[in-house]
Amino acid sequence: MSLTAGVVAVQGDVEEHATAIERAVSAHGREVTVHEIRESGVVPECDLLAMPGGESTTISRFVHSEGIAPELRDHVAANKPLFVTCAGLIVASSDANDDRVEELGLVDVTIERNAFGRQKDSFEAPLAVDGLADDEPYPAVFIRAPAIDDVGETVEVLASWDGRPVAVRDGPVVATAFHPELTPDSRIHELAFFENEDASVPTLTEST
Repeated sequence: MSLTAGVVAVQGDVEEHATAIERAVSAHGREVTVHEIRESGVVPECDLLAMPGGESTTISRFVHSEGIAPELRDHVAANKPLFVTCAGLIVASSDANDDRVEELGLVDVTIERNAFGRQKDSFEAPLAVDGLADDEPYPAVFIRAPAIDDVGETVEVLASWDGRPVAVRDGPVVATAFHPELTPDSRIHELAFFENEDASVPTLTEST
């Protein structure tokens, strides 16, 4: 059965995430249709979702003003996979440390914005990430990246850099401070949407 995916399309690398989703799903022998989400009513039709980076205040305003925020919460409550990156992580967090952001509370973490520097300080780092299909380091691209200062009891830290968590899982939500969509390596997207190489997460298994 073909899957339906959505990418919140207010800002960020929307096309790159769509391509990465297609690669990840194809690697598991499935087909997927990817929709760009710019209005309410699309999220409920999706099996899996991604919320890219950009400017967290803009993303926050958009998902709330367009009625997408409650749909995202319902998606996660139904144990369907959600993958958030960089500014998407800030918006999805429980504490963005920014009064301009109305957090979704989908990932129980506290955020430090721009913890690894501004745009000019962008860098790539080889990350050891728990749960990947193999042990090869992941080529993580950090661009104005936030860091995670504190994690709740339900949060599993998947990777750290410079002593700080930069990839976590909280139930069906996987969040990264970096940009996996900017590499041809789809293992992080696979991690977000599939438990391992042999089995998909329960929600996707049940939809077959």
